Amino acid sequence: MALQEKVIPGTPLGHMQDYIPGPGTYIHNDYVYASLLGFKTITKPEIENKENLKGGFIKELPTMSVLDLKTSNVIPEVGSIVTAQVLRIFPKLAGLKIVMVGTNPCTDDFSGIIRVQDVRATEKDSVQIFQSFRPGDIVKAEVISLGDSKSYYLSTAKNELGVINAQSPAGETMIPISWKEMQCPKTHVIESRKCAKPF
Repeated sequence: MALQEKVIPGTPLGHMQDYIPGPGTYIHNDYVYASLLGFKTITKPEIENKENLKGGFIKELPTMSVLDLKTSNVIPEVGSIVTAQVLRIFPKLAGLKIVMVGTNPCTDDFSGIIRVQDVRATEKDSVQIFQSFRPGDIVKAEVISLGDSKSYYLSTAKNELGVINAQSPAGETMIPISWKEMQCPKTHVIESRKCAKPF
């Protein structure tokens, strides 16, 4: 099953000769239409050609359905790569709001925590949160523990994880100049960050 484009009620999805109508659809004049706002979803049959009683084969059709936007929200899982915004800084951790899981935006609110020991893989004893993140930073991180229902432990220990976007006091998008520093292109002021290494 693969999510396709977003559709609105009344969107024609395909002909009845080609699809079996599934949840979130209705039939009108031999066409399958969307009955709700959501994602067009096509599910292939497990067996494409089914043998009939006479020894011949009947072609099984894929099912066309619409997955409700309210039920299609992505949920972070252990191992997921998420994009999050730093909201608060504490001596031993940073509090974040998860805005995307992979490439999918979150419609529910999920909070994340990066503890001082999960900032980087080496020299953990010398890590200081305020030198790694600032409120407003956009961070790419990995989910390492589910925590409670809406709070996740995150890690930026891998090279490709860390701050991917930060604003300088002058309002400019800062440029990473090393794995632990970013610079304002306007004022050339350098600030400490745990930067994500670009691919």
